Amino acid sequence: MGKENLRGLSLDVVMEVLEKGGFSNRVLGNVLSKYQYLEKNERSFVTRLSLGTIENALLLDEVLNTYSKTKVRKMKPVIRNILRLSVYQIYFMDSVPESAVVNEAVKLSKKRGMAGLSGFVNGILRSILREEKPITEFATDLSKKYSCPEWLIKLWEQDYGKEKLEEILLGFEGKGDITIRVNLTKNSPNELKSILEQENLTVQPTNIPYGFRVFGIDYLEKLTSFKEGRFYVQDLSSMQVAQRADIKGGEKILDVCAAPGGKSLHMAEILGVANNGGLVEARDLSEEKVSIINENIKRSGLTNISAKVWDATKFDEDAKEQYDVVVCDLPCSGLGVLGKKPEIKYRVKEEDIASLAKLQRDILTNGKDYVKDGGRLIFSTCTVNKTENDDNTKWFLDHFSEYTLLSEEQIFPKKNEMDGFYIAVFEKHE
Repeated sequence: MGKENLRGLSLDVVMEVLEKGGFSNRVLGNVLSKYQYLEKNERSFVTRLSLGTIENALLLDEVLNTYSKTKVRKMKPVIRNILRLSVYQIYFMDSVPESAVVNEAVKLSKKRGMAGLSGFVNGILRSILREEKPITEFATDLSKKYSCPEWLIKLWEQDYGKEKLEEILLGFEGKGDITIRVNLTKNSPNELKSILEQENLTVQPTNIPYGFRVFGIDYLEKLTSFKEGRFYVQDLSSMQVAQRADIKGGEKILDVCAAPGGKSLHMAEILGVANNGGLVEARDLSEEKVSIINENIKRSGLTNISAKVWDATKFDEDAKEQYDVVVCDLPCSGLGVLGKKPEIKYRVKEEDIASLAKLQRDILTNGKDYVKDGGRLIFSTCTVNKTENDDNTKWFLDHFSEYTLLSEEQIFPKKNEMDGFYIAVFEKHE
């Protein structure tokens, strides 16, 4: 497929995400699935151009607003995104000839029914190339440098201080390597490593014995090892939920917001390896989400886990004091996973944080009553802010004296290593 068509696919991804509210991982995944015949380097081009443009949208808009009398927000959606893609190529993709960027942008404008604006596109891009200002001239503050809304910059500075703020922002750079968790009921880490290397992948160890960083995956569903359920794609920070549950075997476990099922499956695998009983029940809000969990359960081959539709904000009387471990991995702003889903930073609003914290408290209030005396409640999120994390842990301890805090950690994002995450573990006593 020619580069023009690859840019067209990238435009489709960016339009679906930035203009129509799609999630980049799903949209890009669907495009790459539809065009499975693409060469590996072509898939890489589409992935880098699409995600890079989304990740740097505010900075790219700053460049465009400098050169265009028509501000980005007033441009036709197709035109502004063709220009964003083009500016990203100019500044961040050195292997792409600058003349090709301009020519292909003009062609794409015409192909998408915007021939009348192709001269506008040509003029802006040629002006940018003529002046050749370094990108640093446009990154005049942290908000523009990292394409992050100002309110979020202020929130993180308030919560964690200036030094930690830039560490957090740097932690989101890069798309993150793919990390996987070995299904220990099907193979040992060494066995899986050998299998993956036979599938022409590069495998690196991590600080988790059954977690690997994997390079060279072209299309996940093509891998025999994936189809056989020998591993599960999961971030290293997410794996720590099951680790901190301190499962010995034989426990009855409930995961109240489980989709797509990674943590539930992890706990079921631990029970399976212990080989002395125990069951996991994975719940989520809709049939669609539960069907995804069931698909992953089927692939894993595990028989000690089941999935059920249940709204976690509704109290389940039948579940009262029935579980040794209850996991509340709760709905949140998702600000810890911007490295993988950069569009989230443009969608979450400051006022959303308080309402999400209230939702978390409602679910925790139900979840606490499902735990047996002596059992554990695990509260986790994939976000980075004190309102949704630390403050809710303090609130929980202030209101429910039957619980004590065993551990608490805010995990900050690390570039190409792990997502931002929060985990608090409570124990219930009589």
